[in-house]
This record gives sequence, C-alpha cells and structure tokens, in this order.
Amino acid sequence: MGWMSQVGNLLAQYAGGSSSGAATGAAPAPDVHQHFDQVAAAAPTSVIAEGLAAAFRSDQTPAFGQMLTTLFNNSNGEQKAGLLNQLIGSVNPAILSQVLGSAGLGSLLAAGGGKVTPEQAQNISPDAMQQIAAHAEKANPSIVDSVSAFYAQHTTLVKTLGGAALSIALAKVAQRA
Repeated sequence: MGWMSQVGNLLAQYAGGSSSGAATGAAPAPDVHQHFDQVAAAAPTSVIAEGLAAAFRSDQTPAFGQMLTTLFNNSNGEQKAGLLNQLIGSVNPAILSQVLGSAGLGSLLAAGGGKVTPEQAQNISPDAMQQIAAHAEKANPSIVDSVSAFYAQHTTLVKTLGGAALSIALAKVAQRA
C-alpha cells in the first residue's frame, strides 16, 4: 500500500487551499499537528521537504530567518551544528565573521576547523542565527530547499513552527499528490 492510500483522505481537506488554514487566511485546523504527524510518518522525506520549503517561502508565515530560528532554538546540539554548517557554506565568510563577531563568537569557526561542533552551536544566539539564515537565503535562495530537506528528517521539531506553517506544508503535499 502506497503512502497516498494511507493519508490521501486526510490530505484531501488541505488540497486546493480551501481548508489549508493559513493559505486562505483562516485558522489552521485544530488537529493539524496530528495530521502532520500522520503524513510525515507515511510520506517520503522528499515530499515533506517540499511542503516545508513551501511553508518557508510563503507570505503567510514569518520570514525564513525567523522560522529557522524557532527550529534552531528547539533543536539539540547536533541538529543545531548540522543546520549551522549547512548555512555557513552559503554565507560570505566576511559577513559570517561580522555576524559571529558581533555575537562575541568571532573565533568560533577557527576553533572548529571550519565546522561548528554541537557544543559550539549551543552558544549561538537566536539573533545571530536569524542573521546567518537571512544572509544565507539572500546569497543562495536554494538554501531553503537544503534546510527543508534537513528538517524533513526531524518532523517533531517542525511542529514547533505552528499550525499555519503545517497547514501550508500539508497543502503543498496534497498538491503534489
């Protein structure tokens, strides 16, 4: 049995945007978190990543940097380091040094041999994270897809983005199906 046969009926209520919550400005469905869990358990990670990318890019959700900061704040050290190392590759080193320097973390990359460790990632402030994410998105818009793929593997964290983002993600998954 394919994943669509498992969750197709559930996704039908998010298809077309009529019930997709934030996609129409309406409140998200009260059980959107449970629906997201069901779809995330059944659908391929790549499909979940597409849904997340749609939520990150939507004008119905906060800015990418702000949403990523929410995820970052709820991540463990290993997840934070993984995210930061992805973003760092997309940011101009001079800008990165400036952002980290203003946060008192200018020596962070040198100490880690160019890679942020989980221990170092715990010292990144939400403000610095938001700045790094904003610069990364501006320099390389495809970073949204990379980050979406990263967090599609951590769907419990994705639920911290709230009902509007989950509704948009589910609507995108429904469109794809």
